[in-house]
Amino acid sequence: MANRKKEVYKPKPMTEGKRNIIQGLIQEYDIETADDIQDALKDLLSGTLREMMEAEMDEHLGYDKYERSSEPNYRNGTKQKRVRSKYGEFEVDVPQDRQSSFEPQVLPKRKKDISAIDDKIIAMYAKGMTTRQISETIEDIYGFEVSEGMVSDITDKLLPKIEEWQNRPLSAVYPIVFIDAVHFSVRDDGRV
Repeated sequence: MANRKKEVYKPKPMTEGKRNIIQGLIQEYDIETADDIQDALKDLLSGTLREMMEAEMDEHLGYDKYERSSEPNYRNGTKQKRVRSKYGEFEVDVPQDRQSSFEPQVLPKRKKDISAIDDKIIAMYAKGMTTRQISETIEDIYGFEVSEGMVSDITDKLLPKIEEWQNRPLSAVYPIVFIDAVHFSVRDDGRV
């Protein structure tokens, strides 16, 4: 079987609109290094999340921001929430309502990590890394600190399932089929 190459994202052709957006970003954020790009992405992600939650709040309350309503539930400012993502840590202003009945879908309550870090921690743990090594690696790669206790908590969630799988009853017989083959490249009219 031939080795397949991992698919790589191929950007779409550069349009005039994309050039204008990039030039605007470079001017707005004074981008000079890769770290500046990272900071700009954090800021853009934070703003995008905020706007999406504002739209969810409009839907929840049934009227737009700054509109008058006779409803007993109304906007009650915002609350800052620290969020971890693959771009690093940043703060988002989460809108609140007076009755605390607003449940944002884009960034659910009590969820502070939007980078699927649990899967990465489990993968590193499965490869035999210690909790300290995992904590240091996450900080090096993503720029935010994950305590060894948090790593332990995440791995402890899966340990019962792992132990259950390891202690499952085994069958008495496992059939095995060995297949051997020789591969020859044959040329015919200049084709392989």
